Amino acid sequence: MPTETAAPATAHPAAHTPPEEMPHRPQKWLKPALIVGAVVVVFIVAAGLLGRVFASQGLKTWTAAQAVPTVQVIAPMADGAGQTLTLPGNVQAFINASIHARVSGYLKRWYQDIGAQVKAGQILADIDAPELDQQLAQAKADLATAVANQRLAQTTAARWTGLLAKDAVSQQETDEKTGDLAAKTSLVNAARADVDRLQATEGFKRIVAPFDGIVTARNTDVGQLIAAGAPTDPGLFTVSDVHRLRIYVNVPQSYSAELKPGMTATLTVPEHPGQSFTATLANTSGAIGAQSGTLLVELQIDNAAGQLKPGDYAQVSFALPTQANDVRVPASALIFRQKGEAVATVGADGRVVMKPITIGVDQGSYVDVAAGLGPNDRVIDNPPDSLETGDKVNISTAPPTKVG
Repeated sequence: MPTETAAPATAHPAAHTPPEEMPHRPQKWLKPALIVGAVVVVFIVAAGLLGRVFASQGLKTWTAAQAVPTVQVIAPMADGAGQTLTLPGNVQAFINASIHARVSGYLKRWYQDIGAQVKAGQILADIDAPELDQQLAQAKADLATAVANQRLAQTTAARWTGLLAKDAVSQQETDEKTGDLAAKTSLVNAARADVDRLQATEGFKRIVAPFDGIVTARNTDVGQLIAAGAPTDPGLFTVSDVHRLRIYVNVPQSYSAELKPGMTATLTVPEHPGQSFTATLANTSGAIGAQSGTLLVELQIDNAAGQLKPGDYAQVSFALPTQANDVRVPASALIFRQKGEAVATVGADGRVVMKPITIGVDQGSYVDVAAGLGPNDRVIDNPPDSLETGDKVNISTAPPTKVG
């Protein structure tokens, strides 16, 4: 059988035709867009970095600004009218006497009590002293005996002197009789002196006022045993002359040169609020106390009206002349350092200058500065404890306060 020859397969035309490629045209806007995008990204990153830098710098600036304290300054006041020195004073009677007994015994009677106005020589009390009375009686008897013996010796001496003229007795015997008369006369004088002494002591049984004044204390009563000269004897009465008073004041050494006798001072006492009295400086001790470092001054004041009393606690104010360098600052401006008191001032460059000062008078809420500060200084009120010289400070916008 004849072999059929298969017709050669004819391939599909599409199987061998290469695909057509799309024509590629480059976009002109893409490259600028990429550049712009890159620039934007760089800008955003740079802005973030700069923001952080500026924020950090601002924080540092704010922190530095907060570290500089803001202070209030005050202007020290120069006391052109002079300053007032106020010190405590001790008021005492012009004359004050504690009256003690000179004889021992029992108080028989007292006539004046505390507060009584008495005159010099006025009887205050009587003391019963029987032992003293007996001593006086014995002394008088001894005097009488001595007088009798003296008279006998006188008669004998006269008789023997007459016999000597007639050569009836010897000179020796006559001298003996004359000497015996002299001895008896001395005994009479001694006995009479003893009587006078006891009679004077008898007078001390009457307790009298030594001067015009007021009885400020009575430390005895009827029947009380009185031992004259006892070391614990407080005295029977105390009499004070209060028509004029003395006021004693301890003045600091720094002001001692400014106080002169004759100057006046103002005196106030708690029992008369709002009322003042004028006293005159009479004397000064003329020496500084070794322990207190003060000068004791004595003032005197007339007390005819009796408004002031001995023992009063008084405030004494002296009007002192002003000093060229004296200024006044509040106590709140003081800084206490190891080297002493100081104040913080602000210089022209806005920096702190610490100035050591010398305090003249501490008036409580303010102090008078004697040295180290001038009226043109700008003083920091209530300064921080950490302030040191050279520190930068900000000054408050409030106007400087004048210290009054």
